[in-house]
Amino acid sequence: MGGLLETAIYALKYRALQQLAVPLGDWAAGVIGLRRGTAVMFGTNPLLVPVPLHPSRLRERDYNQAALLARRLAIASAMPLEESALARVRHTGSQVRTHSRVERLDNMKGAFSVAHPETVADRDIVLVDDVCTTGATLEDCARALKEAGARSVSAIVLARG
Repeated sequence: MGGLLETAIYALKYRALQQLAVPLGDWAAGVIGLRRGTAVMFGTNPLLVPVPLHPSRLRERDYNQAALLARRLAIASAMPLEESALARVRHTGSQVRTHSRVERLDNMKGAFSVAHPETVADRDIVLVDDVCTTGATLEDCARALKEAGARSVSAIVLARG
């Protein structure tokens, strides 16, 4: 990751430039060819689910950048969106402070849960996040969703970092 994309993601995430979710979400939709009628690429019963922030982090930031991106992807694709499908139930600290994949996996273990399994049961879940570094966050989200009965889990991220 680098250049303009890195700068834009950083500004969205840490400088409260929430309006950047619109062009970033539109860009992501364009890159993967996501538009009305193409959601079938994610399965027959897709549902967009943003990676949640821990409540304390959400209070600090006042918004979830993944949810903002997911809203834009929902508009582009006409896929349904469920922002409360997943909850971050354990405060993990920043993944930036961990160095190896093993540390990141351990840091994220059991961090997410599904409060209402009926919202994800037999659905093809499309997780949305800004950056995927090692995949530890997405893996724990997928674990929770699969345990709650999701049929499949895939992900859309802006960048690998």
